[in-house]
Amino acid sequence: MKFIYKEPQDAETAELARLALDARNNSHSPYSKFRVGAAIQTIEGKVFSGCNIESCSFSPTICAERVAVASAVAAGYKRFKTIAISSDQEEEPCTPCGVCRQFMREFSRDLCILLVRPNGTVCTTDLLQLLPGSFGPDSLEGRH
Repeated sequence: MKFIYKEPQDAETAELARLALDARNNSHSPYSKFRVGAAIQTIEGKVFSGCNIESCSFSPTICAERVAVASAVAAGYKRFKTIAISSDQEEEPCTPCGVCRQFMREFSRDLCILLVRPNGTVCTTDLLQLLPGSFGPDSLEGRH
């Protein structure tokens, strides 16, 4: 998959990218030194940010995307429009890990995803492209 980055095309995208970059600054990543920030926008327009939080025993580590989604859900929001994800990587895209892709799929089949470089340029993709043939809540319909 080829990722093409460009300047944000509208103020909303630019602001979400900026918030993801800001969230990256709060990362607790003393072991990997791999800072990640995320900002997710609900369909109502509310934005929740998150950063990765590492633990010395590694398995309790949580990614920025899941922190942002969990913050929104804890505040009562479960329908999302876009998530922006940033890291310090200049060249390679910082795409969500498999666990985060599946976690986001719980709430959206086709969530818009902005991959943000440190310089603020963005690549727009979506969950359908990053998690094709996914398993989600609709997969369990009729099983109650």
